[in-house]
Amino acid sequence: MVETSMIQVTVDGEARAYPYGTTYRAIAADVQDRYPNDILLVNRDGKLCELHKRLDRDCTLRMITARDVPGIQTYERSAVFLMLKAFYDVAGRENVERISVGYSLSRSLFIRAQGDFVLDQALLDRVEERMRELSAQALPIEKRSISTDDAIELFRREGLVHKAQLLSFRVNSHVNVYELDGFVDYFYGYMVPDTGYVRCFALELFESGFVLRLPTLKDPDHLGQFQPSVKVFRELYDSTLRSEALHASNVAELNTTVSQGGATPLILTYEAMMEKKIGDIAAVIAARKEVRFVMIAGPSSSGKTTFSHRLSTQLRSCGLRPYAIATDNYFKNREDTPRDENGNYDFEGLGAMDVEQFNADMVRLLNGETVELPSFNFKKGQREYNGNFLTLKEGDVLVIEGIHCLNDQFTYALPQESKYKIYISCLTTLNIDDHNRIPTTDARLLRRIERDARTRGYSAQATIKMWPSVRRGEENNIFPFQDSADMIFNSALIYETSLLKPYVQPLLFGVPRDSEEYIEAKRLLKFLNYFLPIPADNIPKTSLMREFIGGGCYHA
Repeated sequence: MVETSMIQVTVDGEARAYPYGTTYRAIAADVQDRYPNDILLVNRDGKLCELHKRLDRDCTLRMITARDVPGIQTYERSAVFLMLKAFYDVAGRENVERISVGYSLSRSLFIRAQGDFVLDQALLDRVEERMRELSAQALPIEKRSISTDDAIELFRREGLVHKAQLLSFRVNSHVNVYELDGFVDYFYGYMVPDTGYVRCFALELFESGFVLRLPTLKDPDHLGQFQPSVKVFRELYDSTLRSEALHASNVAELNTTVSQGGATPLILTYEAMMEKKIGDIAAVIAARKEVRFVMIAGPSSSGKTTFSHRLSTQLRSCGLRPYAIATDNYFKNREDTPRDENGNYDFEGLGAMDVEQFNADMVRLLNGETVELPSFNFKKGQREYNGNFLTLKEGDVLVIEGIHCLNDQFTYALPQESKYKIYISCLTTLNIDDHNRIPTTDARLLRRIERDARTRGYSAQATIKMWPSVRRGEENNIFPFQDSADMIFNSALIYETSLLKPYVQPLLFGVPRDSEEYIEAKRLLKFLNYFLPIPADNIPKTSLMREFIGGGCYHA
């Protein structure tokens, strides 16, 4: 094809013609006035492309802004790159020992910085000012391919040891790196074409580090509110320190351990740490004689079922008799279930629960009465009573699991002292490297894909398709109440992605290339490529991961 050829492009349903070699950025500029936010990427026939790429075939393009998930991910990644460049400029490259981009915290990223400088708000103000200078200059963010060996040597020279270590496990002969005004880094994912696209950000001192505040998917032009859950942060931070102490804070360290035959000791260590934590929780509950209701809530694929079983075992070892109650049995009958704005049944909201009946039954149990507990027939959409009677005696506790268990409106009739509330979530602290974080939602999604395929026969495509709806339910019904918990339990296991890789990878390859879910499947496949696999042989039958891969001793 000669360079003078015209390429047929369909944008927003409109056919256009552009010369061969036209950048996607030029095409985006032609339609930018149709979009309220900057176009950051294009979707070319189901494949994401950065704006510096050039036309080489007839295609259909869909513009991606920060109101799309791949767009906001690109914005975040580019903002991190800009922050790193500015921090090194202000503090001096020779004075920076390590900058670790950690976890998401209330629409912000928590970051730790170590080196020969005083980390205070004054320094952060200078870094933010430098970020704005670089943004105003609209400096190009250039992508180039270099040999993997050269990249390893480059990052070793720059003191980015974990980044060099990570690339040593790559089988590709070349890797893509990004350069900004002489500063080179490696990132997992796409970037905007220049610094002028990154305008909405702020730096704020927080705890032992600082946060990079960012806009949200719903409002990409304004910073999200910074209202962090202190309890969740503490659990994340403590988990980070434990991982660092065991030399397993990132994928490079994890792969090194696996490659040297250390997977089994690592697995057993993390399983022991988790069992100890569950035992400590049981001891606290046993010491509080007035507690009769252990309320457990957490987002999807947090391992609530296995955790409940393991906690019950530990409660028995403390001399208590636990009884499990699933709040799903208190769903309203189908004809009484409310509907959402689209006319679909809303099973996630509190309105779907028979709150009055639940409280009436629990109060009667608390008063020593015998109660017939219901079970919900999901095929019929009806609550049924099948002779399941229960009377609470001294030493008996109810272990209650459900989406609304942290919401006091759901348990309004129960005395506060009778409840012990536990928030469980997969709060992964493992990073790809110091500058590439792993969202906690990715860990849960991988768990969900495998479990859905094994227990429900769902395809990876189906799970990915429903995931945004699951996340919305969590945002409305679980996350707002996490700080009301008496205890935060982190169900993440540092080795789990390596374990899940052989299970999930084939399922993701089954997502059709012409489907909307393919982009997310491809992103997850690329993510899994960083990990060396771990076989399931030495995973204990009591492990929380058995809830997802099977072979456990609990019915999950």
